[in-house]
Amino acid sequence: MTTSPLRLMAVHAHPDDESSKGAATTARYSAEGVEVLVVSCTGGERGSVLNPSYGREVTDLDEMREIRTVEMAEAARALGVQHRWLGFVDSGLPEGDPLPPLPPGCFALTPLEEAAAPLVEIVREFRPHVMTTYDPTGGYPHPDHIMTHRVAKEAFNTAGDAERYRDRGEPWEPLKLYYNHDFSMQRIRRMHEAMLDAGLESPFGDWVESRAAREIPEREVTTRIAVADYFDARDAALRAHATQIDPDGFFFAIPRDLEVEVWPVEEYELAESRVATSVPETDLFSGITGNEGHHA
Repeated sequence: MTTSPLRLMAVHAHPDDESSKGAATTARYSAEGVEVLVVSCTGGERGSVLNPSYGREVTDLDEMREIRTVEMAEAARALGVQHRWLGFVDSGLPEGDPLPPLPPGCFALTPLEEAAAPLVEIVREFRPHVMTTYDPTGGYPHPDHIMTHRVAKEAFNTAGDAERYRDRGEPWEPLKLYYNHDFSMQRIRRMHEAMLDAGLESPFGDWVESRAAREIPEREVTTRIAVADYFDARDAALRAHATQIDPDGFFFAIPRDLEVEVWPVEEYELAESRVATSVPETDLFSGITGNEGHHA
């Protein structure tokens, strides 16, 4: 029996999120012949320059959007994935007490159906069997990450319904929805202990000991994808985001041979499945053949 190509869609808030969350997974599946599409909900316009070696500040939103568009294209090439923009404007990360209001017209303030409509259209066009995004907390409380969860879940639940989003293409029902788990405290603690055991200075010390870390709830891990062979692709994608990622910083502080030994996987939480599968899984496509008919 001939199977059609499997398709995976990863929905992220900003350019660079696809490189720090699930990147090695997308690189692996792409290398194995799966069609992989990364969707960025915003242009990352309100992101600050976080790389001290970048050399200059960028304060103009249009200029930052243009820079990050180029960075994203390079990251997509490094991962071997397709990429689409949803087209919304970065909400920024509000700071202060009390928090200031979000800027008018930003992604997080967009009504849900208006924000989800272009993603529903992309789902119906690309026809993914599997979608990945963030858990309901956003992974961390950035308003765009929380909104990305809401929008991805809305698209997963409605893209197959012919009565919803009628002007957005032929219905298609994805089969599985996963939440990324890349910043789990279990992983951070394990890497922290491994660094100390190896006689190395851990970049995670203050984080592990912080009250905030102790209060982060551990979500269920259902699925672990072996990705050690694709850490190089992930690292190249990270470095592509030169405004955001310090090549001498946090993401590169763990020796790769130690990471391969201690944590050679990327973890996911199976949020919804329309096919029979059993957990724990080692494949996002467990239970899927590619021949199922998912047109509504």
